Amino acid sequence: MNELKKENPLGSENIGTLLVRFAVPSIVAMLVSALYNMVDQFFIGRSIGMLGNAATNVAFPLVMICTAIALMCGVGGAANFNLSMGRGQKKRAASFAGNTIVLLLSLGILLCVVTRIFLEPLMLLFGATPKVLDYSIVYTGITSLGFPFLILTTGGTNLVRADGSPKFSMVCTLTGAIINTILDPLFIFVFDMGIAGAAWATVIGQVVSGIMVIGYLTRYKTVKIGKKELKPNFGYFRKIASLGMAPCFNQLAMMTVQIVMNNVLTRYGAASSYGSDIPLACAGIITKVNMIFFSVNIGISQGLQPIISFNYGADKLRRVKEAYLKAIASATLISTAAFLCFQFFPRQIIGIFGSESEAYYQFAERFFRIFLFCTFINGIQPITSNFFTAIGKASRGIFISLTRQIIFLLPLMVILPMFFGIDGVMYSAPIADSVAAAFAIGFAVWELRKYPSLKE
Repeated sequence: MNELKKENPLGSENIGTLLVRFAVPSIVAMLVSALYNMVDQFFIGRSIGMLGNAATNVAFPLVMICTAIALMCGVGGAANFNLSMGRGQKKRAASFAGNTIVLLLSLGILLCVVTRIFLEPLMLLFGATPKVLDYSIVYTGITSLGFPFLILTTGGTNLVRADGSPKFSMVCTLTGAIINTILDPLFIFVFDMGIAGAAWATVIGQVVSGIMVIGYLTRYKTVKIGKKELKPNFGYFRKIASLGMAPCFNQLAMMTVQIVMNNVLTRYGAASSYGSDIPLACAGIITKVNMIFFSVNIGISQGLQPIISFNYGADKLRRVKEAYLKAIASATLISTAAFLCFQFFPRQIIGIFGSESEAYYQFAERFFRIFLFCTFINGIQPITSNFFTAIGKASRGIFISLTRQIIFLLPLMVILPMFFGIDGVMYSAPIADSVAAAFAIGFAVWELRKYPSLKE
């Protein structure tokens, strides 16, 4: 066991170097995943306009469900894999990897089937207006075919990183995104396929990425994954879900907030000078732009996970503490840069996705500046949540993952519009961001005070 720990760079290499090596490919992979939707939004906005943008916003909760499932299986499987490897339990680690693959494929197929059966009711539930419904049904009906591959790619790349190949995990996601970016304008403008063309471009990119991940997992480096390791074991399923539940809940919470926000904006927008379609379209763009920034923080937290898990399993607590603090510092720096962009250039950002009325731009600018006002502290909560997951303290990770979206933001988003109208939706976010960050800091300080000083 001692020989394994000495040879594994996770337990010996410089923390800053490890964080860059694992976090940067993870950030790129998460950014590329977010760009799938951004690329569609860009070309759909320029070909169809506001209603097309609104349709992709209505479909977005299902993408969040895919990500939630993928993170539950991928992060939970990778955390158990690295904790087992840190303790020298290679056979147990291989079984965790195999059972993670089984979960990813099974749940991806199940979600695809359920979506296609209940397609129209889901679109109405997610806030589709009569003008937007047909567009959303066409787009989601096609993209649902790619759900198994999207889930396999997003979750499987966590296993690829856990095996010590963060660059290949990045290449898998990047390849699919490049294919999507090339095919989008070709299908939409050249073949005149409209919103269906954007959907097919997305699916083709996801299929290619998924096949690349499958190819890697058949030749895993650190352990051998055979038929025995792929045999379903509900004991392993439970442990995977336990450690993956925090990032899963965080995504499900974001999805719930998105659905509620769509419906609240539609209701209160109809009573305002903007109408119901302008807020729905603007919120979709702003949410996805914010997802690009948020993907950076998620990428940092995912890159941090194998470092934290291995060193915690190997009882190297000083390295655990150092890695967490450096990740928080990096995320805060990036979050501050995003905050400045959102505050000073909202019109320029929204203008990328097509030209609309002056009322559209006025609403979008106010939404950007108010809703995303506390962006500069938004890296603290997801990284802290994933930190507790990585050290095996799943309940704390789950609680922290729920603070911003479910415990604070969701109630505020329902209550404040009763008093402030559509502006109440905007003010709910910075309040929730501030309180959630305070909770995360409190939990982290309580945990890290038991660890050795960085000077020791």
